[in-house]
Amino acid sequence: MIPETGVPRLLSGCRTKHDKVRGNWVLLAPERAIKLDDIGAAILAETDGTRSLGAILDALATKYNAPRDQISGDVITFLESLRDRRMLEVA
Repeated sequence: MIPETGVPRLLSGCRTKHDKVRGNWVLLAPERAIKLDDIGAAILAETDGTRSLGAILDALATKYNAPRDQISGDVITFLESLRDRRMLEVA
């Protein structure tokens, strides 16, 4: 599990891009692409490699007026899935 003090960041070669033709966000990695839903895109928009998971959760809770404890499970699960796919690391 990613600790709240951990700082998640996309690995080198991974980036998000808005696909204007299809109107959605994608996560691009070497020889891979993942279509992001609105939630995934919002999480990665806050994941800048400088802020801790706790700060990301605070920002998302404030931005979307959502209870922090309610969104934390989904955010952590999403980031852990990217870590498992070797697209994200946690410092």
